[in-house]
Amino acid sequence: MFRNLRAYLEALEKRGELRRVRVPVSSELEITEIADRMVKSGGPALLFERVVGKDFPVAIGLFGTRARTAFALGVEDLDELAQKVERLLALSPGRGGLSALMGLLPKLPLLRGFFPKRVRRAPVQEVVLKGEAVDLTRLPVLKCWPLDGGPFITLPLVITRDPETGELNLGMYRMQVLDRRSTAMHWQLHKVGRRHLEKARKLGKKLPVAVALGGDPVLTYAATAPLPPLPGVSEFHLAGFLRGAPIELARGVTVDLPVPAEAEIVLEGYIDPEEPLVEEGPFGDHTGFYTPKDLYPRFHVTAITHRRGAIYPATIVGVPPMEDAYLIEATERLFLPALRLVLPEVADYHMPPEGVAHNWVNVALRKEFPGQAYKAAYGMLGLGQMMFAKVLVAVDEEVPVKPGFSALQEALSHALPGRDTLLLRGPVDVLDHSSRAFAYGGKLFIDGTRKLPEEGGEVPFTPRAHPELPQEAEALEQRQWPGVWGVALRKERPFQALALAERLLRHPQSAGIRLLLLADHDTALTPEELLWAVLNNIDPERDARVMPGMEGPVLVLDGTRKLPEEGFNRVWPERIRMDPKVKALVEARWEEYGF
Repeated sequence: MFRNLRAYLEALEKRGELRRVRVPVSSELEITEIADRMVKSGGPALLFERVVGKDFPVAIGLFGTRARTAFALGVEDLDELAQKVERLLALSPGRGGLSALMGLLPKLPLLRGFFPKRVRRAPVQEVVLKGEAVDLTRLPVLKCWPLDGGPFITLPLVITRDPETGELNLGMYRMQVLDRRSTAMHWQLHKVGRRHLEKARKLGKKLPVAVALGGDPVLTYAATAPLPPLPGVSEFHLAGFLRGAPIELARGVTVDLPVPAEAEIVLEGYIDPEEPLVEEGPFGDHTGFYTPKDLYPRFHVTAITHRRGAIYPATIVGVPPMEDAYLIEATERLFLPALRLVLPEVADYHMPPEGVAHNWVNVALRKEFPGQAYKAAYGMLGLGQMMFAKVLVAVDEEVPVKPGFSALQEALSHALPGRDTLLLRGPVDVLDHSSRAFAYGGKLFIDGTRKLPEEGGEVPFTPRAHPELPQEAEALEQRQWPGVWGVALRKERPFQALALAERLLRHPQSAGIRLLLLADHDTALTPEELLWAVLNNIDPERDARVMPGMEGPVLVLDGTRKLPEEGFNRVWPERIRMDPKVKALVEARWEEYGF
């Protein structure tokens, strides 16, 4: 347990996992480039002590490795999160009366800290700024990527209360700073904060909002967790359960909401549902692409409170791997026992970083009867935020679900395209740019379990990769792995990719291939980048085809950008890339930073 952010930073420094940057740096792009290099190399967390023109230092990379995320959450390994929940769920309360009470007693140590603690005095309220003194431009809010619409708060803990039920919600939603006293609030279609705002609209009320920055890193994680809607249970309870000590909450100074007493900074204010929405974005998002401009509510800041010597926490998202991958893995581990309660055949699951959470899920199954993999897939797609999953891949229990590419290759050894692949339709993430419509699109299930006789049995297949690949002018780059063929092309006309796929699969080099991945010319043909690009750029219902190869059917995924002539009428976003001038600046200053 860490009482607050600074206690966590001190512990990281003792472990050699924190580096201080004492020279002036810019919050516009420069910090992003430095932090991006660090997280992709597995480097330490960073504390930028002098940010040009700002009043506070910046801490970033707090969850930048799997081991660091486990340390932040108070465990040696992330798998211990599942074990902790399993111990709680496995205890029986007994049948009734005294036996029920005695059965519950062993649970009490596990629930230590579950209930938040109210306090009168809070370190986060050492300094209180109201009215004209409120100035968000004093905060070192990062402009992360060149095409971003402005600076974005990226690690906020947004607190609201349901206007009807009084239930609290703690969520993480990006916030674009619009001026000295307001931000946009990125409450997407499926978010709890948005539901609270709609209820306030019906009641004709403004919605009070508090935004905490910093505190125990467990609380920051809890704000990202897809907690199911349990009456009387909020993310504050989850954080207390994980840390084994209650979260201390104080009352806001201008809003009737609880705020974390040990936070570094708190923004208090309101959203008026009757006000016109404001333009927000673009923003270089966790998908690795920019989400386009859209309309979102304006958050008015009535007060800023902070510690003396406060530290501003931040993160960046973009082309994986980024630190959000480790937060996602923590969520996998934490919710695995609950998933098994609903679907007992699930042995394990994993959301590979290349799938940016919602694009790809591998699941290992204890299979006992025909069709069971489909039963599990349907069940998973009906559970909470798992409804956003775009591609699900099932393997047998003994197959490791990570690394993701290895599990996919194993699945292809037992999945006959067409027979063992299934296209579905349903809700997709609002940030999915390739779907047939906003928040609605196709899904693909690949049953890579061993087939029972009732399912048609196993089809003999030997995965192969050929050293020499066919000469096709439009195939700018090609690479094969056993069972998988990756191709990059420069797309210039409608349906070009699928036509190229048909020609390629007529060649002998399609023998031993069950998956053909087509991507744009600027995609590096590593398994990680290729799968990231293709999974982002497909709506499976439109872009998945089963085509004949030399040794049987091949699943083809067209991961190239889509054109209006192909029936795609939405905005196709830019891929996130850093300004070359900023990259050169950081390269030149690298030793000056102290690295």
